[in-house]
Amino acid sequence: MNDNRDVLITEVALRDGSHAIGHQYTVDQVRDVARALSNAGVPYMEVAHGDGLGGSSQQYGLSLTEEMKLIEAAVSVCDKAKVAVLLIPGIGTMNELKQAASIGAKMARIATHVTEADVAPQHITLAKELGMETVGFLMMSHMAPVDKLVEQAKLMESYGADTVYVVDSAGAMLPNEVREKIRSLRQSLTINIGFHAHNNLSLAMANTFVAIEEGATRIDGSVRCLGAGAGNTQTEVLVAVLERLGLNSGVDLYKMMDLAESIVSPILKQPQEITRDSLVMGYAGVYSSFLLHAQRAAKHFNIDPRDILIELGKRKVVGGQEDMIIDVASEIANKKQSSLSV
Repeated sequence: MNDNRDVLITEVALRDGSHAIGHQYTVDQVRDVARALSNAGVPYMEVAHGDGLGGSSQQYGLSLTEEMKLIEAAVSVCDKAKVAVLLIPGIGTMNELKQAASIGAKMARIATHVTEADVAPQHITLAKELGMETVGFLMMSHMAPVDKLVEQAKLMESYGADTVYVVDSAGAMLPNEVREKIRSLRQSLTINIGFHAHNNLSLAMANTFVAIEEGATRIDGSVRCLGAGAGNTQTEVLVAVLERLGLNSGVDLYKMMDLAESIVSPILKQPQEITRDSLVMGYAGVYSSFLLHAQRAAKHFNIDPRDILIELGKRKVVGGQEDMIIDVASEIANKKQSSLSV
C-alpha cells in the first residue's frame, strides 16, 4: 500500500451495494469486482451482507450466497487490496468475526447506532486480538448533536479502534453539519477520522469533500454509486475529483472507470439515481437500507411508500428495526381503509 496517499478509500459496493440488488451477489460477481478493484489500486474493499456479518435473514433479507464464500472469493484475488467486513453487534457475532478473519479479512468495521457505541468494546477488542485493523462505525450520525457524537467517538477510541467514522446512513446530512462534526472529531481524537456518505439528497460528493477539508482521511465510496438508497459517494468520480484537487488516492482512474462500465454496470438491476423514494429517505432521515423493504411493504398494502418512510422518520426508527416497516405500513393501510369506510 502506498503510505503517501492523502486519502485512503474503502470500496463498499460489495457490502452496501448488496442492499441495492436484494443481497443477490454471486461468487463470480464478487471475484470479478474484487480482482478489478485490487488491480486498480483500491486499498480496502468491504465484503458482507448489506447488514454485515450474520445479516442474511428473513428480517434483513436472505443472501443468495453464503457470505463467507463471498469473503473468501474476494480474498483469493486481492493481492494488493485488503478485504474488510462490517459487523453490527446484535446481528453479527464474534464467532462470525473469527471466521471472517480466519479466511483472510484484514479489517473489521464495528457498526453501532450513533448513541450506542458502548455495545462495541468486546467486538473491537476481539478484532484487535485477531490482528485486524479496526474501525468504529457510528451509523445514523445525523441523529446525534456534536457533543454526543464526540462522546461516542471517544468511546470507540478508548476501546482500541484505529479509525472512527461519521456515517450518514440516511443521506440526510447537510455540508455545514458534516463540517461541524468532522472538525469536532478531529479536534477531540488522536486516531483517524472517516466519512461514509449516502446520496439521497444529492450531497454525497459535496459532503465527502467537506469531510476531507476538515481532516477526514478515510473515505468510503461505491463504484457506479452501487449502495443502499440512492447509493454512496461514487468511487470513480471521487478518484477523479481528488486528482483535480491534487490529492493522492493511489487509485488508477482509468481502471476504475473501466471496471465501473464493464463489470459493475451489468450487475445493477437499474441505474442508481435519486428516485422519489430515496429522496424522501434523505428528507426524512431514514436508514438507506430500508428502501426496498418499504417499497415491498407499500406494494403489499397498496399504499404510497413515501408515507411509510415519512412515518419511520417521525418515529426515529434506526437500523435493526426493519420489523417496524411492516407494522407502520399496516397501520397506514388500516387508517386509509377506515377513512374510506366513513
